[in-house]
Amino acid sequence: MLDAPSNLGLRQLRPGVEPGARRLADALRARGLVERLGAVDAGRVEAPPWTELLENRAKVPGYTVELAARLGELLREGAKPLVLGGDCSILLGAMLALKRRGHYGLAFVDGHLDFRTEDVDAVAGEDLAVVTGRAEDTLADIDGLRPYVLDEDVVAYGTRDGSTAPVRVIDLDALRAGEWAVPPFPYWVHVDADVLRLDAVDSPQPDGLSFDELSALLARLLGGPVVGMQVTVFDPDLDPDGSVAEALTACLVGAAEAARPR
Repeated sequence: MLDAPSNLGLRQLRPGVEPGARRLADALRARGLVERLGAVDAGRVEAPPWTELLENRAKVPGYTVELAARLGELLREGAKPLVLGGDCSILLGAMLALKRRGHYGLAFVDGHLDFRTEDVDAVAGEDLAVVTGRAEDTLADIDGLRPYVLDEDVVAYGTRDGSTAPVRVIDLDALRAGEWAVPPFPYWVHVDADVLRLDAVDSPQPDGLSFDELSALLARLLGGPVVGMQVTVFDPDLDPDGSVAEALTACLVGAAEAARPR
């Protein structure tokens, strides 16, 4: 389990207020996630300080390289990393690390498609666009490796923002109706907590998966050729009694247990 407590991809919640997603890892660790999963503690990749929107954007490439290097070490050791964010911009580090190793897919579990390509600013709102090659070179072409994942190797699950992208999309209604697909290559799993019916995130919206639905979805994905997973955007500052942290921890533990071979 590796912490990536970066807020660099997020806007301020309101004037002068930094989001609390960088405390996600601390909140889930405090609920015993490492021990309950029986995971090996891989430490932490510290992010630069969150300051101002465009300054933060300029810091993302350097942090991406640092995170990718650490993930590369873990992957070479044969580990399947669980990365605790942070915001969705940490996806760049994961997909860069995998692109350096070969050909991989992406299972993108998120309430939004994060495919903004115009009026860009906060990277967490465009992470899927970036990893599929649609951003400035400093973000999308590190080491000349654009794109980090091909459109046809991405499946997005649970979206409900009405946006579109040139990837396979199984939106919330389709997912509940039983539609299913997985990437055609071993894949990384991205989980944004706003796929849940949840207020403790930076961009809440109506409806969303229940914790039981998310656990079942993740168990199904983890039962396939997954190479690692990340969890992002849950904001402990919006969870004063810790109930969401406990529910999310139980959701992840339940998914891992359900996916283990019998």
